Amino acid sequence: MKETSQSSRPFRPMMGGGWGGQLGNPVEKPKNFRDTAGRLLRYFLPYKWALAFVVVSTILGTGFGILAPRIMGLITTQLYQGLLRQVHGAGNIDFSVISHWLVILAALYIISSAFTYFPRYIMAHVAQKSVYDLRQELDHKLAQLPVSYFDTHAHGDILSRFVNDFDNISSTLQQSLTQIIQGIVSFVGVLVMMLLISPIMTITVLLTVPLSFYFTRIIARRSQKFFSRRQTVLGELNGHIEEMYTGHQVVKAFNREAEAIERFTEINERLYEATWKAQFITSIIMPIMTLIGNLGYVFVSVVGGILVTLRRIPIGDILAFIQYTRQFSQPITQLSSISNVIQSAIASAERVFEVLDAPEETPVSEPHHFTQVQGLIEFDHVSFAYTPNHPVINDLSLHIEPGSTMAIVGETGAGKTTLVNLLMRFYDATEGSIFIDGVDTRLISRHELHHLLGMVLQDTWLFHGTIRENIAYGKVEATDEEIISAAKTAQVDHFVQTLPEGYDTVLNEEAANISAGQKQLLTIARAILADPPVLILDEATSSVDTRTEALIQLAMDRLMQGRTSLVIAHRLSTIQDADHILVLDQGRIHEQGTHEELLKHHGLYWQLYHSQYAHQEDFASVAGKPIG
Repeated sequence: MKETSQSSRPFRPMMGGGWGGQLGNPVEKPKNFRDTAGRLLRYFLPYKWALAFVVVSTILGTGFGILAPRIMGLITTQLYQGLLRQVHGAGNIDFSVISHWLVILAALYIISSAFTYFPRYIMAHVAQKSVYDLRQELDHKLAQLPVSYFDTHAHGDILSRFVNDFDNISSTLQQSLTQIIQGIVSFVGVLVMMLLISPIMTITVLLTVPLSFYFTRIIARRSQKFFSRRQTVLGELNGHIEEMYTGHQVVKAFNREAEAIERFTEINERLYEATWKAQFITSIIMPIMTLIGNLGYVFVSVVGGILVTLRRIPIGDILAFIQYTRQFSQPITQLSSISNVIQSAIASAERVFEVLDAPEETPVSEPHHFTQVQGLIEFDHVSFAYTPNHPVINDLSLHIEPGSTMAIVGETGAGKTTLVNLLMRFYDATEGSIFIDGVDTRLISRHELHHLLGMVLQDTWLFHGTIRENIAYGKVEATDEEIISAAKTAQVDHFVQTLPEGYDTVLNEEAANISAGQKQLLTIARAILADPPVLILDEATSSVDTRTEALIQLAMDRLMQGRTSLVIAHRLSTIQDADHILVLDQGRIHEQGTHEELLKHHGLYWQLYHSQYAHQEDFASVAGKPIG
């Protein structure tokens, strides 16, 4: 596959929740909040009745909870007035009235709790099901994207969108909707109750709100730079750790452990400095908010005491009002914190939608279906460029007879693998056409085309599973006899039989429990089992030793008999018996012919051959000649 230099997305872990965790934290903001939010909400449409129940239940639950302090104030007033009557000998405490209000208060708390629990339960189901639908859509989309998309986008970035962004979206959707409704209803409800109790005391409380916003803004501004610095240094630390652990063998081989530790210590110290400063400044917010809140309580107590003395309000209303004062600041803090979380979630949704909006592989409207494939391959004046004005293939015409073996050689960057990519329709030619048995490959569905063409790549790919499952990946319905036969042809059966579990041996992550050569043998066995009409070998023996290469070459000779084969090779020893050898140079056919014909020509192939196999004195005579 084509290698491209990519700038991967910097790793940005999610920080802790809550007010302290969100304040000052750098939040990735969406480019188009309104459109992205509207598009995301459309995934909730199938569950609109459940959402309606969530909204109504949350409003009722919050509303009943708001009434509770008012009832407690009435109970307090009843107790106070009863005690005054006892002191003055005018009567006793009326416990029947108090009991009545206590029953109502208990009912309010129970109903409020029920209406708070069920919305959270339903919202968890709705949010996860909506994200499930979105995740399914993205997975289907990834299967429809062309290879060019994955070549031009960092794999870590795609994985981050599929994992981290979905986690961010699901957690936000599950919690934020009910919190927003609770916050708005609480703010409005508490404000109304406070105004009903005493407009004067309400104005007294409202005077402290600007102070809260003022100090919050100052602290957020100061802490922002430290949080940003922490994120930068944290990404640097993660990158260093990844390098040191993925390349630990190289570090040890060159005795660079001390330098690696010194570098880690230096980055870690900078991370410590940035983190403690950010957390320290952020932690100031709670004492300040508490101080402002306490000032509000003092003002309420003073004003309330005066009003009670003047018999403008009962004493129980003071207790209720103080509780409402405590509740009044919570929705403001909650909604401020949620706004950052929602922006981050919408930004994550935007990144997911960017993948969903990416151009898909163009389907064939009326695909051609083969009943029998001979294997005739033709390139007709094909040109291609990965990027404009930088052609990789230039006006290339090629004819490959059915059942023949065509070897493709050339220097790195000559266009060998690109030729295969075009044949597989991983990319479409910029100009010209490619034919299989006279049929333009653009008229063949990619699904059928990939059944016709079997590939063994230089970069092996095996998944976490048994050896049996990995070989059968090329033919899911294969029997054990077919799997073992393919393994024997690929010279891998003996190695598998030496393993304790045999074909049931589980390959771990990245198949690290077997050697690179053994991985290559398994991929060759997989191609043999698939038995395609056309075989493509892209440096298939590059990871095996000389003895294994000879064994595989015998197996390949048997495998390639009777089918069209394209072999990309740097080891020219593996393609000397090819029916035709194509030498590419800068995307053009430099020369072609059999092994003997090309050696007699004394051209580029001759130079490549002698650079690998000539004796030292012969090599010296050609080393000064330019290659290509």
